[in-house]
Amino acid sequence: MKIISMLPWADWLALVCFFSLWVGYAWFSKVWARTRPSLLLTTNRYRRYWMEQAITRDPRMLDGIITQALSHTPAFFSSTSILIIGALFALLGTTDKATELMSEIPFAQATTLIAFEFKILVLVAIFVYSFFRFSWCMRQYTFVALAIGSMPSAKEFEAGKFDRQVFADRAAALVGSAAETFNDGLRAYYFSFALLGWFVSPLVMVLATAVVVAILYSREFRSEVLAILKD
Repeated sequence: MKIISMLPWADWLALVCFFSLWVGYAWFSKVWARTRPSLLLTTNRYRRYWMEQAITRDPRMLDGIITQALSHTPAFFSSTSILIIGALFALLGTTDKATELMSEIPFAQATTLIAFEFKILVLVAIFVYSFFRFSWCMRQYTFVALAIGSMPSAKEFEAGKFDRQVFADRAAALVGSAAETFNDGLRAYYFSFALLGWFVSPLVMVLATAVVVAILYSREFRSEVLAILKD
C-alpha cells in the first residue's frame, strides 16, 4: 500500500497509459505488418537478397565486413545505455537539488522526493531493458558471422552437395532476428524521451508518448525510406 500511496492516482494512470501504448504499439506493428508493408519486413527482404548473393561469393570477405559494420551500431547503443544508467544512479544521489531545479520549470508539477526517485528508477529500468536488447543484438550478429563463415564454397553449391536455399534462409533469418532485436532497443530509447515528460506532469508524459507512437508509426509505415525500398 505504501507503494500505491507514493504517487497520486494521476501519475499511476499516466504510467499505465505509457506502458500500454508502448506494448500496444509493439503488438500493433507486428500485426499491421502482416497486411501492410513495414520498414522492418521490407528491409528483411533485402537481407534475404544479401544472403542469396553471399552463397554465390567465394571468399566472403565483403559479407564479413558488412556483418561487422552492422554490429557496431548496437555496440554503441549498448555502451551508451550503460553510461546513461550510471548517470541516472548518480542523479539519485542529488535528487534534492534536482527536485528544486524541476520546481523552477514553468507548468512543472510539484512532486515529493521519493516520487522523483521512483521516476528515475523507472527510467533506469527502461535503459536496462534497452541494454539487454542491444547486447543480445550484438551476440546475434556473431551468430550471423558464424552462419556466413560455415557456408560451403560456391563450387560445392554448384555441384549440388548442399542446398543453397537452406543456408540462405537460415542466415537471412538470423540477420532479421538481430534487426528486430535492435528495433526493440531503439524503440525503448524513443519511449524514454516520452517518459521525461513525467518529470513535468502526467499529462505531458501521456501527450509525449502519443507523439512518440505517431513518430514510430510514420517511420515504420509511412516513411520516404520505406517508399523507396518497397518499389
